[in-house]
Amino acid sequence: MNENLKIPLMKTVVQAAEMTGLAKYQIRQLVLNNKVRYIKAGSKYLINIDSLIQYLNEGDNYANEGGKENGTIRKII
Repeated sequence: MNENLKIPLMKTVVQAAEMTGLAKYQIRQLVLNNKVRYIKAGSKYLINIDSLIQYLNEGDNYANEGGKENGTIRKII
């Protein structure tokens, strides 16, 4: 088998909320707004914990959306 295969740590919304101290609602909003990586397994969302931690550390990346960092105007919805 491939020994270099890295399997991501995946947790349910409830488990991710317990790990981070965030509310389940907040975790669901991050998923629904595509802020973190996830997969849907049946009716449950499994959140990629590395992606969630990265989002919590870095926040939204406005530079990719034409935000303030690169000197352009971005559309506010």
